[in-house]
Amino acid sequence: MQLIGIMDSPYVRRVAISLKLMGLPFEHKQISVFRHFDQFRQINPLVKAPTLVCDDGEVLMDSTLILDYLDTLVSADRSLMPTEPFARRRALKNIGIALAACEKAVQRYYELTLRPAERQHAPWLERVTDQMNVGFDELEKIVPSAMPWLHGEHMSQDDICIAVTWRFTRFVMPESLDPLRYPVLHHFSERAESLPAFIATPLE
Repeated sequence: MQLIGIMDSPYVRRVAISLKLMGLPFEHKQISVFRHFDQFRQINPLVKAPTLVCDDGEVLMDSTLILDYLDTLVSADRSLMPTEPFARRRALKNIGIALAACEKAVQRYYELTLRPAERQHAPWLERVTDQMNVGFDELEKIVPSAMPWLHGEHMSQDDICIAVTWRFTRFVMPESLDPLRYPVLHHFSERAESLPAFIATPLE
């Protein structure tokens, strides 16, 4: 399998870390949707990161859909999603909140960095910033302050998604998230980032 995309995308990094935790071999190709647009389009005409090229050549996109497929390739003990229905529903809820916060963080970052200052739309920026903050407020209530991870001793997909989202936002917009406002999230992220799979997948 080939994972296409740059690790500065939280969605690409989410998939790469999951592949490593699942023990699935893959080749990472650092092709940017911005800097290598034409090269990326030859692999995926929609130029969407992450893109996964399967062993038979079929192309998948969207981190959540890719991870859903990858989960079918591993045994239950290597799956990153809980199997018990209530726990699985809770994990999906947590992932949904993390992805919503991540989406708003990406929108805020693009608005501030890609659009000229004179063309930035203040009401839109205020709106996505508020949505982003609400998302992180909810995640601060969700992550465990005592037990290692959300579903016990082993990291699950919602742990990965939350940790990657926090790290991305702090990396690209450090002024937007105050660790003092989110002490549990900050500590949770530090624990996640100390794991070998995270260390081996740096945000670049």
